Formats: sequence, C-alpha cells, structure tokens
Amino acid sequence: MQIRKCQEAEIVPVGAFYDDVVLWLDNHINYPKWMYKIYPSENWAREMTEAGEQYICVDGKKIVGAFVLNADPQGNYRKGNWSQDLPDGAYMVLHALAIDPELQGRGLGAEVVRFCTEKAKAEGYKALRLDIVPGNIPAKKLYEKTGFRYVEDVDLDRNIAHIPMFSLYELNW
Repeated sequence: MQIRKCQEAEIVPVGAFYDDVVLWLDNHINYPKWMYKIYPSENWAREMTEAGEQYICVDGKKIVGAFVLNADPQGNYRKGNWSQDLPDGAYMVLHALAIDPELQGRGLGAEVVRFCTEKAKAEGYKALRLDIVPGNIPAKKLYEKTGFRYVEDVDLDRNIAHIPMFSLYELNW
C-alpha cells in the first residue's frame, strides 16, 4: 500500500470512496456517525485536496483508504485537558480516517497512524491529536493500540446536533 497526497484528478474517486464507506457503515454500525454525501464527502475531499491535506492509501490503482492530516482541530481543542499545553499549530490532527471495509483488521489503519506520526515528527510538531465520536469502538481500539492516550470527552463547539461530545486522543513525543 502506498500513502500519498490526493491529486486533483482523484477528488471524485476519493469522494466516491468515502460515499461507499459511509453506505457500508449505514448498513452495519455507523460508529463515527458519518453522513452520506455530507461528511466525509467529495466536497470535503475537494476542499482538503486543494489545501494539500487530503491523503489516500492506494493498492495498485485502487483507493483503499483516505484521511486528512493538518494542524486544524476544526473545533475548540483548547477545552481539552491535554497532558501537554500546546498552542494550536504545535500539533497535527488526524481527521476522517476511512479504510475499505473489506480490508479492515489487516493493519492498514495502524500503517496510516505510523505515517501520520512520522510526518508530524519530521515537520517539527510536538504531538498528534484527534477526536472521535464517543462509542466509536473500532477507532478507540485502533488509536489505543497505536499508542494514543484517551484525554476526555468534550463539546468542541462544532454545533453538530447528533454529536454533541467528542472523545479526545493524543500521542506525544
């Protein structure tokens, strides 16, 4: 599997990949509470690709994973009781990590976390942080297995009615 930045020509396929994952979740258990064609979506992938922050995981020519890595918490992370008091911009944030449902449980998510950790360290960031929907058991297991520490559940002022609280996680070095 290769992990690389999404290119403009790949925005539509990445959007379709996210749509497929959300439909799969809707037909099973939608732990992250993602919404079809809303988040994550082609529009999200376009915005993040244009910002240089959308990444894809490819196996040959097939997209098998997608995520966003940037320094924008997209919410009020200052509310968190983090173990290190870092200002915004001193840490990277992992968003919208999706793995092809047929390939889940094979270590691809852990490979993405390693990639993000190495990139954040190489670029001089002090930590990698993220948030998940409370009760997102698969994400909780992945992040704790890869060294993340649970911080707490907080309202990040995102004004998402069906997700009032988020579980914060951090990986410091």
